[in-house]
Amino acid sequence: MVEVDPERFEAMVSEALDGIPVELGELMDNVAVTVQHDSGPPGLLGLYQGVPLTRRSTFYAGALPDRITIYRRAICAVSNNEHEVVEQVRRTVIHEVGHHFGIGDARLRELGW
Repeated sequence: MVEVDPERFEAMVSEALDGIPVELGELMDNVAVTVQHDSGPPGLLGLYQGVPLTRRSTFYAGALPDRITIYRRAICAVSNNEHEVVEQVRRTVIHEVGHHFGIGDARLRELGW
């Protein structure tokens, strides 16, 4: 397990979000991305909770923001060095953002995320 300072980890998540193509970033709507510094639920590196963009209708107005949570300890536990942490953060952020866009786990795995 690699130990990464919480502030450095949060910067990695910000960098991963900044790496999302501008066109996609502009389409992200009503979603908050946070870092949880413990391990989170077993087997998860990140979690999307909300209503994907593809399932929203006119009845969606006034909803609380969707949430993407990235689990620092879980990612550090599966990484051998800081470079692997950076890569895993990037992969996890993209995977969870994919869920926000309505892409399921099977398709994300097919795409390599």
